[in-house]
Amino acid sequence: MNKRTDIKKLTLAAMFLALAFVMPFLTGQIPQVGSRLCPMHIPVLLCGFFCGAPWGLAVGFAAPLLRSVTLGMPPLYPTALCMAFELAAYGFVAGWLHRKLPHKRISVLVSLLSAMIIGRLVWGVAMFACMGFDAAKFGFSAFMAGAVVNAVPGILVQIVLIPVLVIALGKYAGKKE
Repeated sequence: MNKRTDIKKLTLAAMFLALAFVMPFLTGQIPQVGSRLCPMHIPVLLCGFFCGAPWGLAVGFAAPLLRSVTLGMPPLYPTALCMAFELAAYGFVAGWLHRKLPHKRISVLVSLLSAMIIGRLVWGVAMFACMGFDAAKFGFSAFMAGAVVNAVPGILVQIVLIPVLVIALGKYAGKKE
């Protein structure tokens, strides 16, 4: 990597971190589904795709903790802490697979879906650990509710929006998808 590429990635990562910080304000205006849209996930996934695995991991881990410490939302423990691990996995897996898989349109979707599944599993493990490895406090039904049922609107938005942005902006940047 050259210095110019490093500066570009740093700048993009900072922009994605800022978006992760601000987007919950926008979706929060929709009381019925605002938090269910998973607004912090989108910039973290995009960071992984455009900046790579290490930057995706860093932005994903920092975003919920930074929001929690500065704004009190999400609550630091266990929500922001578990989200930090989840989003770090999102950013890392999306970036790593995007780099490793052939640059075809289907690979964007495979990278995205893999990141979403692994990230949600990491969140489940983190929540289980934070609850003292007690299935009575955080069992399979709580995992399914938090990772899938409550997140359906966000999952749908991510599946539609992320591939479109990655493919469109990748072409704009001169990369062949």
